[in-house]
Amino acid sequence: MKQVKKTAVKKSVPAAKAAPKAAQKVAPMKKMDEKKASAAPKAAVKKPAVKKAAPKATPKAAAKKPVDLSPEERYRMVEEAAYFIAERHGFNGDTIYFWTLAEAEIRDQMK
Repeated sequence: MKQVKKTAVKKSVPAAKAAPKAAQKVAPMKKMDEKKASAAPKAAVKKPAVKKAAPKATPKAAAKKPVDLSPEERYRMVEEAAYFIAERHGFNGDTIYFWTLAEAEIRDQMK
Protein backbone atom coordinates (compact mmCIF):
# COMPACT_ATOMS: atom_id res chain seq x y z
CA MET A 1 0.00 0.00 0.00
CA LYS A 2 0.90 3.59 -0.64
CA GLN A 3 1.53 5.86 2.26
CA VAL A 4 -0.48 9.09 2.29
CA LYS A 5 1.07 12.05 4.01
CA LYS A 6 -1.36 14.05 6.07
CA THR A 7 -0.96 17.80 6.30
CA ALA A 8 -2.54 20.12 8.78
CA VAL A 9 -5.27 22.34 7.38
CA LYS A 10 -5.36 25.87 8.73
CA LYS A 11 -8.74 27.41 9.28
CA SER A 12 -9.18 30.91 7.97
CA VAL A 13 -9.53 33.54 10.63
CA PRO A 14 -11.84 36.51 9.98
CA ALA A 15 -9.94 39.69 9.11
CA ALA A 16 -11.33 41.55 12.10
CA LYS A 17 -9.81 39.06 14.52
CA ALA A 18 -6.56 38.52 12.63
CA ALA A 19 -5.26 42.11 12.62
CA PRO A 20 -5.19 44.41 15.62
CA LYS A 21 -7.56 47.38 15.62
CA ALA A 22 -4.76 49.94 15.39
CA ALA A 23 -3.49 48.36 12.16
CA GLN A 24 -7.00 48.44 10.68
CA LYS A 25 -7.25 52.20 11.21
CA VAL A 26 -3.87 52.85 9.60
CA ALA A 27 -4.62 50.86 6.42
CA PRO A 28 -7.34 53.23 5.10
CA MET A 29 -5.12 56.23 5.80
CA LYS A 30 -2.33 54.68 3.79
CA LYS A 31 -4.69 54.22 0.89
CA MET A 32 -5.75 57.86 1.08
CA ASP A 33 -2.13 58.98 1.21
CA GLU A 34 -1.33 56.84 -1.82
CA LYS A 35 -4.22 58.43 -3.73
CA LYS A 36 -3.02 61.91 -2.82
CA ALA A 37 0.53 61.04 -3.79
CA SER A 38 -0.56 59.66 -7.16
CA ALA A 39 -2.72 62.73 -7.81
CA ALA A 40 0.00 65.21 -6.89
CA PRO A 41 2.28 64.67 -9.92
CA LYS A 42 -0.67 65.03 -12.30
CA ALA A 43 -1.62 68.38 -10.82
CA ALA A 44 1.96 69.61 -10.86
CA VAL A 45 2.23 69.26 -14.66
CA LYS A 46 1.20 72.51 -16.32
CA LYS A 47 0.42 72.96 -19.97
CA PRO A 48 2.06 75.89 -21.73
CA ALA A 49 -0.21 78.87 -22.14
CA VAL A 50 -1.47 79.42 -25.66
CA LYS A 51 -2.02 83.01 -26.67
CA LYS A 52 -5.19 83.67 -28.60
CA ALA A 53 -5.15 85.98 -31.56
CA ALA A 54 -6.76 89.33 -30.96
CA PRO A 55 -10.14 89.66 -32.67
CA LYS A 56 -10.14 91.86 -35.71
CA ALA A 57 -11.85 95.16 -35.20
CA THR A 58 -14.90 95.67 -37.36
CA PRO A 59 -16.43 99.07 -37.82
CA LYS A 60 -19.64 99.32 -35.81
CA ALA A 61 -21.35 101.35 -38.48
CA ALA A 62 -20.83 98.62 -41.09
CA ALA A 63 -22.09 95.89 -38.74
CA LYS A 64 -25.34 97.69 -37.83
CA LYS A 65 -26.10 99.31 -41.15
CA PRO A 66 -29.36 97.91 -42.54
CA VAL A 67 -29.27 96.61 -46.08
CA ASP A 68 -31.11 98.83 -48.55
CA LEU A 69 -33.23 96.73 -50.88
CA SER A 70 -35.49 97.87 -53.62
CA PRO A 71 -39.11 96.73 -53.26
CA GLU A 72 -38.63 94.36 -56.22
CA GLU A 73 -35.56 92.70 -54.66
CA ARG A 74 -37.33 92.27 -51.34
CA TYR A 75 -40.40 90.81 -53.07
CA ARG A 76 -38.26 88.25 -54.96
CA MET A 77 -36.45 87.24 -51.77
CA VAL A 78 -39.73 86.75 -49.88
CA GLU A 79 -41.18 84.85 -52.81
CA GLU A 80 -38.23 82.45 -52.92
CA ALA A 81 -38.23 81.97 -49.14
CA ALA A 82 -41.98 81.26 -49.16
CA TYR A 83 -41.45 78.64 -51.88
CA PHE A 84 -38.83 76.81 -49.82
CA ILE A 85 -40.96 76.98 -46.67
CA ALA A 86 -43.90 75.51 -48.57
CA GLU A 87 -41.62 72.83 -49.99
CA ARG A 88 -40.56 71.81 -46.46
CA HIS A 89 -44.25 71.38 -45.61
CA GLY A 90 -44.85 69.28 -48.72
CA PHE A 91 -46.82 72.10 -50.38
CA ASN A 92 -49.69 71.32 -47.98
CA GLY A 93 -51.00 74.28 -46.06
CA ASP A 94 -51.98 77.90 -46.34
CA THR A 95 -49.98 79.96 -48.83
CA ILE A 96 -50.55 83.14 -46.84
CA TYR A 97 -49.04 81.45 -43.79
CA PHE A 98 -45.95 80.49 -45.80
CA TRP A 99 -45.66 84.03 -47.19
CA THR A 100 -45.94 85.55 -43.70
CA LEU A 101 -43.21 83.25 -42.39
CA ALA A 102 -40.99 84.16 -45.34
CA GLU A 103 -41.49 87.90 -44.76
CA ALA A 104 -40.53 87.52 -41.09
CA GLU A 105 -37.47 85.47 -42.06
CA ILE A 106 -36.26 88.04 -44.59
CA ARG A 107 -36.93 90.92 -42.19
CA ASP A 108 -34.85 89.22 -39.48
CA GLN A 109 -31.99 88.58 -41.92
CA MET A 110 -31.91 92.21 -43.08
CA LYS A 111 -31.59 93.68 -39.56
